Amino acid sequence: MFDGVITLPIENPVLIFFIVLSIILLAPILLNKFRIPHIIGLIIAGIIIGPHGLNLLARDSSFEIFGQVGILYLMFLAGIEMDIFSLIRNRKPGTIFGLLTFGVPMILGTIASHYILNLDWLISMLLSSMFASHTLISYPIVSRYGINRYAPVTVAVAGSIFAILGSLIVFAIVTGSLSGNTSTAYWVRFVIMVIAYALFVIFVYPHLIRWFFKTYSDNVMQFIFVLALVFFSSFIAESIGLLSIIGAFFAGIILNRYIPSVSPLMNRLEFVGNALFIPYFLIGVGMMIDLGVIIEHPEMLLVAVIMCFIAISTKWIAAWLIQLIFHYTPTDRRLIVGITTAKAAVSLAAVIVGRQLGVFDDSILNGTIIMILVTCTVSSILTERAASNIVIQLQDQELPEVSEVTTNEERILIPVANPATVERLVNMALLMKNPKKNTPIYALYVNDDSKASNQYASKRILEQATKAASAADAQLIPISRYDLNIASGILNTVKENNISEVVLGLHHKANIVDSFFGSKIENMLRGTHKMIWITKCSTPPDTTSRMIVSVPPMAEYETGFALWIDRMANISQQIGCRICFYAYESTIPHIRALLNRRPQKVRQEYNTVESWDDMLSLSNIVNDDDLFVVVSARRASVSFNTDYEKLPAFLSQYFADNNLIVLYPEQFGTANPATTTFHDPLAQSAESSSHGLLGMRDGMETVKRWKRKIVEKLKS
Repeated sequence: MFDGVITLPIENPVLIFFIVLSIILLAPILLNKFRIPHIIGLIIAGIIIGPHGLNLLARDSSFEIFGQVGILYLMFLAGIEMDIFSLIRNRKPGTIFGLLTFGVPMILGTIASHYILNLDWLISMLLSSMFASHTLISYPIVSRYGINRYAPVTVAVAGSIFAILGSLIVFAIVTGSLSGNTSTAYWVRFVIMVIAYALFVIFVYPHLIRWFFKTYSDNVMQFIFVLALVFFSSFIAESIGLLSIIGAFFAGIILNRYIPSVSPLMNRLEFVGNALFIPYFLIGVGMMIDLGVIIEHPEMLLVAVIMCFIAISTKWIAAWLIQLIFHYTPTDRRLIVGITTAKAAVSLAAVIVGRQLGVFDDSILNGTIIMILVTCTVSSILTERAASNIVIQLQDQELPEVSEVTTNEERILIPVANPATVERLVNMALLMKNPKKNTPIYALYVNDDSKASNQYASKRILEQATKAASAADAQLIPISRYDLNIASGILNTVKENNISEVVLGLHHKANIVDSFFGSKIENMLRGTHKMIWITKCSTPPDTTSRMIVSVPPMAEYETGFALWIDRMANISQQIGCRICFYAYESTIPHIRALLNRRPQKVRQEYNTVESWDDMLSLSNIVNDDDLFVVVSARRASVSFNTDYEKLPAFLSQYFADNNLIVLYPEQFGTANPATTTFHDPLAQSAESSSHGLLGMRDGMETVKRWKRKIVEKLKS
């Protein structure tokens, strides 16, 4: 029972947790007024409340556990948020910078430690492994500004891989030599275990996560499963002699393409890490810093100053060299320095082991702690300022053609009716929308009956759609309306809300005489010229390995050509897969030009087709893990081909079990208003049907004349 007396340090777990949460809450609020990164506030708070400050809290097992989880979480997020395509594309600068950011501090640090700090050469190499390594403390700042896929950021993170690995190798060699483990058998066994571990994670993890995501759709179970994979990878890495942070970072890179950046799962992963585990780690780092020792022993201050100068200056030299080689801007250089300056995990491990071996004295130990505080502060300030400037520069440089397509007309509507497909329809809409914009998506439920059961179903399904969007931190506007039939309700909503595109679930055939798309979709295609997506996702889109896109002839002449290309690119970037276009030779240059104008590059492949028979061959190319996209066309459009009348039979026969999208791009013209009248669109008179056929025939003749004119112009 609480007796009114509080002893220091506080041991009550409830009060400890309250104090930590209060610091996590108040640090950003107070420091934002002074434009100071709140990461520094968390470290300073740890100094104040720790055993070397006011002694409010002891650095007990809770800080050990949460701190270890926090650094693993930090490295995992750095890997999972990395743009792998950008990493591959920037592999040359990333490799060169990795060698520089490891080699420069290692060489200069060893020389300075030997001649200035008067350390033995072997011990100088051990100390320099701390200078060469770094921890991505400031990466949450980069992520908060949304530039985690910016090329210099990718280069800096790629360089981190080389720096950490190189430091660990030097660390292992030096400590092995000091401990007497220098036999050839030891190193052969170590190399074999590292290779076996890497092969296991690379080849086994993708199969595990694909199987789990296909089998279990519950978001909580997926969250727990991903974390289990991360910590298991960290444990194996630690067991074979690597640091656990390498295992977490490696797992993040492997799982990267299976967790879209705009998804409920990614939102949960980032939220838990940034709200709890990473702040706990930063507070724990601050609790280790003892400023009183420096005051009592001023000679230690000189050692700390030398160590800080070597740590910061060598990282600056490496960033300056990569700036000269690849012509980066000064702001890019400051960003790279900010990301790669902070010391934490590897430095702590090195100084603790060196202390245990008796090669580091108190001056090196306390100098390391001061170096951690100074480098984390410098890293946070440089990253914050450089990131804000880069965001402004990117906004000024954004191409107007891309901006106009992706922002002005982005109003996506999702008609919902089946609770089993609501979440996947919402996720598909989130994948295709521009992730940089907070434009809402619209969910519509059409009531064509006034029964109370229908009203309850409307409320329940729209709530389900809202929760699915909220889980991904996206805004969704629910719309419930009464109308004569579902098709007219959707069409009226499209007009009233200026919808740019509609995402529909594929119709399930009710009987043998029912059509492939169903009467509702067919009426919508006639009733609006807006872009329509007809989707069928039997497995989660996150597990997609490729997007196979079939493009009709003359698709580049459609009004919505640029818009659907942009949407495809968004899906590809979110899922992390490449797009394989199967298109006519005259269309491919237009697709490539649009994709190459995007600020974020897309992995793209092109295959030339010449006829409908080439499209039939896709049945042998599309795999179970592929997303098959068919760009179709309305009858009155330029790209319509009579062969596409065979499309329903083709899809139902060969792609019944595949993830499928049938896309009808936006086009010019006035839509047929038949479905919005006060009668059943399925019960039109014979006279109106005959007029429709005559109008269709006239439209086909017009299209043929357009095609002949276009071909003549191209030939001329």
